[in-house]
Amino acid sequence: MSKRIEAKNLDIFYGDFKAVEDVSMTIEPRAVTAFIGPSGCGKSTFLRSLNRMHEVIPGAYVKGELLLDGEDLYAPAVDPVNVRRQIGMVFQRPNPFPTMSIKENVLAGLKLNNKRLGASEADEVAERALRGANLWEEVKNRLDLPGSGLSGGQQQRLCIARAIAMRPSVLLMDEPCSALDPISTLAIEDLISELKNEYTIVIVTHNMQQASRVSDTTAFFNIAGTGQPGKLIEMDSTQTIFTTPKVQATEDYITGRFG
Repeated sequence: MSKRIEAKNLDIFYGDFKAVEDVSMTIEPRAVTAFIGPSGCGKSTFLRSLNRMHEVIPGAYVKGELLLDGEDLYAPAVDPVNVRRQIGMVFQRPNPFPTMSIKENVLAGLKLNNKRLGASEADEVAERALRGANLWEEVKNRLDLPGSGLSGGQQQRLCIARAIAMRPSVLLMDEPCSALDPISTLAIEDLISELKNEYTIVIVTHNMQQASRVSDTTAFFNIAGTGQPGKLIEMDSTQTIFTTPKVQATEDYITGRFG
């Protein structure tokens, strides 16, 4: 299911403001790519551009190319909703729908896309997604209880289950552990390591240790100053970025000299 993403000379704008400038990179399938860099450097904006989620802000647009297995995601005939079906997203804070049960939360994306499921098929989809998110054993006896009653870490895994129920090719995660305790963080990191066998995964994180633990490739973004666009400074295997980066700014950030 996983697919390759290629960005070619991608600029991202909000109205007249250029938020990200001239990013070219290849994100490989069945691997975890981490975006790191100081706050405001454009890494989350670039992440959201991968499934056109940034377009929910009026005036947002891109220049350049963004390809999913060679298909232009920004071609005029492409429906952003279809892009988001293929490229799922998990946000910084767990956001289960508070009035829905655990099972209803898992199936919410499918129902919002007008996919009709029989009772047995709904049960199968819910179980598959919850097993995929390593949550089934913890919730199988309380599927009809509110998703908001779960712990923070469980809620985040519920949101991952909701995303993978749609059978996407790519999973985007914007600081998925920043609101979680260390034990819940470990559970999410273990899950990410398992999910990469089926999905292309891209994660934004401010946690250097997390990036080094979970990712195969790391991209370092930086910004020249306030009001300047974010730029991709260096991208390489995670081992190379964290041991022998080619750019001094990358080493300075990873070692804590700034950011």
